[in-house]
Amino acid sequence: MAGGAARMDFLLKRERVVVETKMARAGHTAKKIGDELLMDIGRYQQHQDCRTLVCFIYDPLGVVANPRGVEHDLTREHGELRVAVLIRPS
Repeated sequence: MAGGAARMDFLLKRERVVVETKMARAGHTAKKIGDELLMDIGRYQQHQDCRTLVCFIYDPLGVVANPRGVEHDLTREHGELRVAVLIRPS
C-alpha cells in the first residue's frame, strides 16, 4: 500500500472473491503481516466486488512463530466479508 494506493493481487469478479498474497521474511513479521491484513480486511469490506477475502501468506523460512494462531485470529466473518487466512508451509 505504497502511498495509500492499493492493488488487488487476484479478483474473481463473478465469484466476488479477492485473493491477497504476502511473503513473510525477516523484518516482515507476524505483527506487520497481521496489521496489513487488518487494513486489507477494512478495505475489502467496502469493495462491491468482494464478499470473500482469501489471504495467503508464504512463509518458507518459518518467520511467523505461531501461524495457526494468526490464521485462527483472522479467519472469520468480518461484517459481511468472509475472510480465510492461510500461512504455508508450516
